[in-house]
Amino acid sequence: MVVTAKELRLNTSQVLKKVQQVGSITITFRGKPVAKLLSTSPAKNKKLTDYAAIGMWKDREDMKDVDAWVRKVRKPRFFR
Repeated sequence: MVVTAKELRLNTSQVLKKVQQVGSITITFRGKPVAKLLSTSPAKNKKLTDYAAIGMWKDREDMKDVDAWVRKVRKPRFFR
């Protein structure tokens, strides 16, 4: 299902209810898809691990120590 950004802004509660029913909705802005809303509760026949976003960075060697990686990324460049 596709919803415009304006429809989302004007009818947020209705769009969110539809996301719960359908599972996902694509948001468009000026006719181009810009975002996708996914339900937090998986669809009836779909497991959470079936979604591409779950575990997409599990093989990243530079992120094994998440705390160190976040500190490094957040560190301002001008203090280096």
